[in-house]
Amino acid sequence: MSTTEERPPEPPARSDRNHWYWLLLIPIIVPLIPMLYNGTDPTLWGIPRFYWLQLLFVVLSVIVTLVVYRQTRGR
Repeated sequence: MSTTEERPPEPPARSDRNHWYWLLLIPIIVPLIPMLYNGTDPTLWGIPRFYWLQLLFVVLSVIVTLVVYRQTRGR
């Protein structure tokens, strides 16, 4: 019987602990602000604010996701 105790291997370092991931909260939180939707003015090419603002949020989400991806991908 061996007197040396074998230790279990250490788990790999977590790769999800990066401050860039906090930016992903922006596309989640910003559409939840009701003041942004309260009204129809201004209109953009005859489209009320609610509709063009939704499309703006899609573009914002894509940009934020792209920035986070580029900053956190493995080299």
